[in-house]
Amino acid sequence: MSDLVFVTGASGFVGSALARALEAKGYLLRAAVRASSRLDNLDGVAAEIVIADMRDRAALTKSMLGARYVFHAAADYRLWASDSSEIVHNNLEGTRAVMQAALDAGVERIVYTSSVAALKPHKDGTPADETSRHTEETAIGAYKKSKLVAEHLVTRMVAEEGLPAVIVSPSTPIGPRDIKPTPTGRIIVEAALGRIPAFVDTGLNLVHVDDVAAGHLLALQRGGIGENYILGGQDVAFRDMMGEIAELVGRAAPRIGLPRIPLFPLAYAAEAAARLTGKEPFVTVDALKMAKYRMFFSSAKAERELGYSARPYRQALVDALAWFRMAGYLT
Repeated sequence: MSDLVFVTGASGFVGSALARALEAKGYLLRAAVRASSRLDNLDGVAAEIVIADMRDRAALTKSMLGARYVFHAAADYRLWASDSSEIVHNNLEGTRAVMQAALDAGVERIVYTSSVAALKPHKDGTPADETSRHTEETAIGAYKKSKLVAEHLVTRMVAEEGLPAVIVSPSTPIGPRDIKPTPTGRIIVEAALGRIPAFVDTGLNLVHVDDVAAGHLLALQRGGIGENYILGGQDVAFRDMMGEIAELVGRAAPRIGLPRIPLFPLAYAAEAAARLTGKEPFVTVDALKMAKYRMFFSSAKAERELGYSARPYRQALVDALAWFRMAGYLT
């Protein structure tokens, strides 16, 4: 197979897993990264590296020429910023530039990486599917809003401009090469180091990042234009996740359950301190608001229409901890 594939965010967590999956299938890779990006995650990957910010339409169009397919995996993945409008602007305008550049370059098919952040979890804790939609009013926090409006843009361009895009919505990826790390990766590291002595009653859907990457390829091959597919793994109570991490690293599991409401003053204080230090707070107001819901999701559509599957979340935790240990995060 000699088809050229253009990948944005290729040095990131999901993007690098995707690049490796594409290489393993024999695709030729052109990897777009920012000038400031670390390239550790692409070590050993045979890819042509190009410098192109995801908001720079002209640079993207030039870089995409000759590519048959585009994967837009780049995103500003922060749950907090001193200026939250940056997150919305970056993800919306970045998606707009990438999609317009793909039309300009005449690519055959695009896979756009959205997120379950754009989906509304059910209040009763049952798994939500692709039809459970947030509005801009119900989306909690800048990141969720940014993915929602960016996804709306892609859907509109499919309908109005013939954009040949398939949308995938990963749940909460974990695993190797979480170099930043992501917000969930930070939780895994802090829990492994014994720095999370208690938990709140919430839940999330955990999926191995390599399964997410495989789902992207399935979406390229079998996905319907304009369709959205959740790429998830297993629904897990936060308490159980903490217990699994503790068992894997040989620590005692946290047993103290905390109510959310008394933690809000701590979150406000943490955010105030973050504005002074420039370091992202470990607990945020939006995170506590989101913790009200069990963020459980169903991948039934992707399983049925794409042939998607995911390994048990414990294996994803094993691989994540092994990588964090190897990379020095757990010393």
